[in-house]
Amino acid sequence: MKVLVWVPIAGFALMSLGCSSPQTPVVSAAASAPVDQPPAAKPATSTLREFVAMGPIVVEQELDVTSLRDGVVSELLADVDSPVRKGQLLARLDDRQLVAEREAAEHKVRSIQADVKNWESEVKVREVDLQRSEQMLKDGIETQQQVDHDRYHLTATRYELEREGENLMNARSSLQAIELELEKTRISAPFNGVVARRYVRQGQRVAAGDKLFWVTAVEHLQVRFTVPEQYSRSLKVGDQVWLTPSTGQGESTSAKVIHVSPVVDPASGTVEVIALLGKQSLFRPGMTASIHLPKTP
Repeated sequence: MKVLVWVPIAGFALMSLGCSSPQTPVVSAAASAPVDQPPAAKPATSTLREFVAMGPIVVEQELDVTSLRDGVVSELLADVDSPVRKGQLLARLDDRQLVAEREAAEHKVRSIQADVKNWESEVKVREVDLQRSEQMLKDGIETQQQVDHDRYHLTATRYELEREGENLMNARSSLQAIELELEKTRISAPFNGVVARRYVRQGQRVAAGDKLFWVTAVEHLQVRFTVPEQYSRSLKVGDQVWLTPSTGQGESTSAKVIHVSPVVDPASGTVEVIALLGKQSLFRPGMTASIHLPKTP
């Protein structure tokens, strides 16, 4: 009976030692095993390369010529691709009614001018009458009442002259207004360039604000493009960039930077740049060009 009691106890002790003894080597192995570390990252060095931007060829002077009054196109003097000079007539609206009104206004001005001269002469007559009455009053021939009568008559005549002078100014203003309306019937080119588009036909009725022609300049071509902020730091006014057609076909041409925006667009992080093309450029307004910026370290 004593032997049976000690056997289980001894077995239990051996089991306890067997379960606890392996834990120590596991912990020490985990602590002593070297951990592989990734190699240290080398500092990144970036180099900016040549940047190619895209932008449209534009001109400062280009606009739609619109009608300034209602009327009927009576004559067309220019068409598409017609070179024009500043002030050259492009079209004419029917102006017969305005011409008749101008003639009537001119006659009225001349009539009032004659009235003004008549009243000027009348003033001189009244001045002479007053001087004579005053002299006769001194000689005792004329009465004071007659002198006062001549003086009042002179004052009234001067007021009549002033009234006719105002009427003359009013008539001249009316004539000037009619002449301005006549000028609106003459559609002229606002600057030197070429007619790129014609919107009307002869005999067509137009209203004030309707488009008649699209005129664009053909000189002083510009290219507008944007570059990232880091490239804009190396650009300044006077720098040279090179342009090639966006199609990849054609010779390259140079352009001089004339504007670098002092602000950065917060939405895209870009800066607007404008460059002026040379006079011998083969580009035309509306084309798209590739802009090659010089390499920047």
